[in-house]
Amino acid sequence: MVTGDFCLCIVGTFIRGLETTATYVPTNQEFVLNSPTITSMKYWPGGLGKTSNCCLVMAQLITQGEKRGIHLFFVQIRDIETHQPMPGVESGDIGTKFGFGSNDNGYLKLTNARIPRENMLMRYSKVLEDGTYVPPKNQRIGYGTMVFVRAHIVTNSARGLAKACVIAIRYSAVRRQTEVSPGGMEAQILDYQTQQYKLLPLLASAFAMYFTGRYAEDYYEEIASEIEEGKLDSLNQLHAVCAGLKAFVTWVCTAGIETCRLCCGGHGYSHASGLPKLYVFYTPGCTYEGENNVMMLQVARFLMKLYPDIKRNVPIHKFVDYLGADLTLKSCMTAEVAIGCLLKAYEHRAARLLSEAASRVESLVRSGKSHQEAWNASTVVLTWAAKAYCHAFVFRTFSQIVTDAAVDKNTKDVLTALCKLYAVHGILENLGEFIQDGFFSPKQVSLLKNKLADLLAEIRPNAVALVDAFDYPDKVLDSCLGRYDGQVYQALYDYAKSSPLNQQEVLDSYHKYIKPAQLGQSTRHEQPMARL
Repeated sequence: MVTGDFCLCIVGTFIRGLETTATYVPTNQEFVLNSPTITSMKYWPGGLGKTSNCCLVMAQLITQGEKRGIHLFFVQIRDIETHQPMPGVESGDIGTKFGFGSNDNGYLKLTNARIPRENMLMRYSKVLEDGTYVPPKNQRIGYGTMVFVRAHIVTNSARGLAKACVIAIRYSAVRRQTEVSPGGMEAQILDYQTQQYKLLPLLASAFAMYFTGRYAEDYYEEIASEIEEGKLDSLNQLHAVCAGLKAFVTWVCTAGIETCRLCCGGHGYSHASGLPKLYVFYTPGCTYEGENNVMMLQVARFLMKLYPDIKRNVPIHKFVDYLGADLTLKSCMTAEVAIGCLLKAYEHRAARLLSEAASRVESLVRSGKSHQEAWNASTVVLTWAAKAYCHAFVFRTFSQIVTDAAVDKNTKDVLTALCKLYAVHGILENLGEFIQDGFFSPKQVSLLKNKLADLLAEIRPNAVALVDAFDYPDKVLDSCLGRYDGQVYQALYDYAKSSPLNQQEVLDSYHKYIKPAQLGQSTRHEQPMARL
């Protein structure tokens, strides 16, 4: 994370085991920071390599001979005037990466680097001049910023998928291929159902995930005053939800951008499309701010912790209140494919998968395994349960926002169709998890398949208008294929002409490299003939 000459150094998933130390020395009223091992070095922060003068370092606080947990420290790493490293600081660039070539990612090694006592961030916990440690009212209060950042990642990832959908759908409305009837005009590729099946559910996902991210951000703002007062019940719920949503949404976003690229054919492979840039920009979201599989297991721990209360029907937070549903009930799905019946399907799936994961862990414990062994032997099914929970949360949020939207009837009808497409597509793509216990009948599955085709046809006339609603200017999209005016081929031609290689003919290179190679190749082909 970089702002000007500042970066944030927080690396690793096992935060409790962070090895970087900050030891307080009362006589000097200073902290001495150390990276005692090769694995304790900071690695990857943007701007750290050669740019930043200052950073926030997360380190294990040690005062009066005791470890006090992880805290943040403001550390000057370079001299403001000379830009030379400060005493005890070693920093450098980490080399080339998959993308972000202009981002100065770096490493940091600290050896007895000294900072004044005031450089510890002491809003919630403090170190007094004599070294006395004053803990926060609640150790989890520091999660607030992390939660908000993850909620923002959800919203931002949705924007990335939205941009890819804008490009691919606009291009699909311009690109024509193969006449539908002999002698007729070539059809827009967006009129082919297979293209619709690839793109329109992604468009629905972009709306669903954007609304969900905004909901999480707004909910955080609502409970901000509670957090300041030390009331963290709502924060604990949102922390778990945002961990899962961050993983769920970044996975969908990354895969979705690649699908959009494939839907644009060969042109999607060119930087002129704007899609490769989107891919390399949003793919790291699967790793930063928490590796996705670890995030899903955080959600699983949260759900498993609540599971005893769920089984006892103890009143619980609205984020999880449906997980105690009666699993013997079957789907209420009819030909209408109502949003309410779709929502019950997602909630049933999440509740059942959680029940099955909990049963597996409990069975392994009864067989003699320790709880940790049982957990480690169940992480796949726990991850399935966590993903199902996140999927249900997204659809639940999307459906509620669409239902409550104060918009005209035509707009609501389009949004409702988009919401249903998101749900129906998600069921059919994960059909095994929805029908394993007979929740859906074969007839109901057929209804859903037919509804999917109907929804694709219903949304198709509004597809371009829906991507236009994101209101991304051409300058932001930076795509020849996604131009608002549809002048794709002129844009591609202009893009090609602007290549530096086309500014002049490379005659010197031709005579120096190409012609000798051609002559050499010709000679090799002629030699066997000469022998004949």
